[in-house]
Amino acid sequence: MAGERILLVEDEDRIRQMVREYLESEGFSVTEAADGAEALDKFKDSEFDMLILDVMLPAVDGWSVCREVRRESSIPILMLTARGEEYDRLFGFELGVDDYIVKPFSPKELVARMKAVLRRSSNSGGNASSAEMFKYKELLVNMSSRKVTIDGRNIDMTPREFDLMSFFIKNRDRVFTREQLLNKVWGYEFGGDYRTVDTHVKMLRESLGEYRGLLVTVWGVGYKFEAEDTK
Repeated sequence: MAGERILLVEDEDRIRQMVREYLESEGFSVTEAADGAEALDKFKDSEFDMLILDVMLPAVDGWSVCREVRRESSIPILMLTARGEEYDRLFGFELGVDDYIVKPFSPKELVARMKAVLRRSSNSGGNASSAEMFKYKELLVNMSSRKVTIDGRNIDMTPREFDLMSFFIKNRDRVFTREQLLNKVWGYEFGGDYRTVDTHVKMLRESLGEYRGLLVTVWGVGYKFEAEDTK
């Protein structure tokens, strides 16, 4: 997975230099930006495979950069943040952030997260049969088109929400720990941040509305999906 072009946006010179040097030693091609305005200019001028974006930036903040990028691109975005509250996680994921890592972090963990995101991005949409559907009462999930409807209404989900939903549907009634979900859905081959799973479960339940009860918490273990296909 060497040679990917990375746009690294970080206003702290020390952190930016450390990350750039480590990424280059791993074979990535790195372009730097020190603020949000510079990041948007460079993003418009060149092609990149991933955006690593700090939240707290001068000129234009990271959330605004993310919002602008998402208007025209599905490029993987990994956020660097000193803030780990659930509100920030929900806000970032709803904007289309693929993952985030909280400062302070190790370059090794950053690269592991990057590689997992890049693998997911390259494999997105390639695992579902065109005939694969799931129906429960008025909940309809089309695996190939990644479309969810309830009572005929389209339900907007982030890519990771849908991936989690699809995984649960394909493994109905099986209980998965947070670690297993990070491995199976996020592609992490290491112990990650389990709150990422909890946040996405909360988002998925909100998206499911009246069907939120299908996603069951198994206390002390993890989560499972309880519903029979009724089509």
